[in-house]
Amino acid sequence: MSDDLQKQFGQIDIYLFDQLLRGRIVRGMRIFEAGCGFGRNLVYMLREGYEVFGVDADARAIDAVRRLATSLAPALQAENFRVEAIEATSFTEPFADLVISSAVLHFARDGHHFDAMLRGTWRVLKPGGLFFCRLASSIGMEHQVKPIVGRRFLLPDGSERYLVDEAMLVSLTKDLGGQLADPLKTTVVQNQRSMTTWVVRKDT
Repeated sequence: MSDDLQKQFGQIDIYLFDQLLRGRIVRGMRIFEAGCGFGRNLVYMLREGYEVFGVDADARAIDAVRRLATSLAPALQAENFRVEAIEATSFTEPFADLVISSAVLHFARDGHHFDAMLRGTWRVLKPGGLFFCRLASSIGMEHQVKPIVGRRFLLPDGSERYLVDEAMLVSLTKDLGGQLADPLKTTVVQNQRSMTTWVVRKDT
């Protein structure tokens, strides 16, 4: 990425960038990122005047995002970014037009934790809004991941992750009250891990 593009978009997830290119993320939308980290996906939105909110359990990350927001969008309130667990966020009303969950849900400890994280994220999304999620899956690597317990697996890259599969994501889409906005798209990274993009439109 050139220096100019780097400055404009930061280290945005390439599949989230695809949603921007397709016109699904436009000015005037309220953006909420669950597990926002240090704000790599938010640079463009902050720079372009979107109303942005985020939570992360890491206080250092939220401090960094607040500094980023101060430099790129000084009108935003520091309270838009909160040190909170996703499953227990104080953002409880459906107010966001776009909810981002990027490389977060696969850190769930077990099925109960995964469900709590997912539903804590989903409830913030307005009817008609878009849920963008990237998470680890077993898709395309079913014979290369080793089960630990439940849906937790050991990956060839040595990491442990909570893994979903296609049937689970299709079922969850229906259970949440949504429709797939895109077909599920999965990238297998040199037989080390598999990342799936799950994009859902919340029913009105």
